[in-house]
Amino acid sequence: MAPKALDYDSLNENVKKVQYAVRGELYLRASELQKEGKKIIFTNVGNPHALGQRPLTFPRQPVFNLGKVSFQVVALCQAPFLLDDPNVGLMFPADAIAKAKHYLSLTSGGLGAYSDSRGIPGVRKEVAEFIERRDGYPSDPELIFLTDGASKGVMQILNCVIRGEGDGVLVPVPQYPLYSATISLFGGSLVPYYLEETANWGLDIQDLRQSVVQARSRGITVRAMVIINPGNPTGQCLSEANIREILRFCYQENLVLLGDEVYQQNIYQDQRPFVSSKKVLMEMGLPFSKEVQLVSFHTVSKGYWGECGQRGGYFEMTNIPPKSVDEIYKIASVSLSPNVPAQIFMGLMVNPPKPGDISYEQFIRESKGIIESLRRRARLMTDGFNSCRNVVCNFTEGAMYSFPQIRLPPKAIEAAKKAGKVPDVFYCLRLLEATGISTVPGSGFGQKEGVFHLRTTILPTEEDMPGIMDSFKKFNDEFMEKYEDHRGYSRM
Repeated sequence: MAPKALDYDSLNENVKKVQYAVRGELYLRASELQKEGKKIIFTNVGNPHALGQRPLTFPRQPVFNLGKVSFQVVALCQAPFLLDDPNVGLMFPADAIAKAKHYLSLTSGGLGAYSDSRGIPGVRKEVAEFIERRDGYPSDPELIFLTDGASKGVMQILNCVIRGEGDGVLVPVPQYPLYSATISLFGGSLVPYYLEETANWGLDIQDLRQSVVQARSRGITVRAMVIINPGNPTGQCLSEANIREILRFCYQENLVLLGDEVYQQNIYQDQRPFVSSKKVLMEMGLPFSKEVQLVSFHTVSKGYWGECGQRGGYFEMTNIPPKSVDEIYKIASVSLSPNVPAQIFMGLMVNPPKPGDISYEQFIRESKGIIESLRRRARLMTDGFNSCRNVVCNFTEGAMYSFPQIRLPPKAIEAAKKAGKVPDVFYCLRLLEATGISTVPGSGFGQKEGVFHLRTTILPTEEDMPGIMDSFKKFNDEFMEKYEDHRGYSRM
């Protein structure tokens, strides 16, 4: 009998090629151990609320008034009958009530109805106004699409860019595996450009040019370039000068730039603040500002919002021809509508409480408190790794991750080969079994040959962080003692 369509041997080969280490072997083993009763600390994914970050009060956190529990803006949108209650003003702040009425007025049937495939026009207008305030340049709501998280937007755009295996996309290595997985799924070719660890994960334009030359020598047409700023998994922030170089390079090579800027709220130093690719492009002036094609992505999943489960995101298109925008709209329409409650979260993120609003002081206190705590945790984790034997780690300037290099002794590498494991997978599995800390091996993100890393979030609570780093240090010391030949290793 012929194989059925969903028999393994009959599946789309591109599906089988997809690798996604963030929820790969380590995550599956951690889930097994958790079922067996072992306490697991899931630091494999940037999932703030799962690791103890409290939701901001204004959008949805419980509020206790007059002995009753009430919820704020999104809850009022989900249960609009509460707005008709004569006591609603006793249970909810006036600005939350006003926001709920505002967003309900923008929908064509409440949160249970489809929206436009690009998202609610009024929310897209709020996103455009946010971008204008941030960058100082106009933004067109018609060129903004709301999406189910930034990932869906990235997939939509890559689907339009990639025509076949002969089309390549420049992706930073180490990279977030959304890119390698999606490029594989759509049958394209990933063209790596390596970030330099010894230069704080900096980008060298000459290396970038070499990547393009090598790809073309293999018959690949390079059509797009991805930047992740701040970086995932590497945590670096691109300087304005570096972004300018990248945009000039994209102009020279006729590439569309995909700007993954989902961590723009997550900045833990003052030397390199976040600057958007759109702002730099506009400041460069002609011909760049009218010629370079740019698609920028953002989300409610990161920053001090951390609303991963809501799946709210957007992308903004710059210098994309109208006919192409129409085709992207057509593809978005296949899914009918992005998640409507998530669109409300996006509206709240880009249009939060303002000075003078009842909820403003609390909102500022909570959001600043989260970022200041993350800044301290970034330092705690970096210092903790750098205090460990054969571990070296650049400071996490932004995003939510630490990406230490683990200098594995030859005996450990040999033991990994005997176990049939990639060396950093071997190390991370041992770490998981010994401590319950679930990380992602650097090989899941890409790294230079013979160099090994792991990625962990900096999201565990500040109270838990010292214990986690002590646990890591104890494991690492014992691991190195077991496998090291005691001649030592020089640091980078």
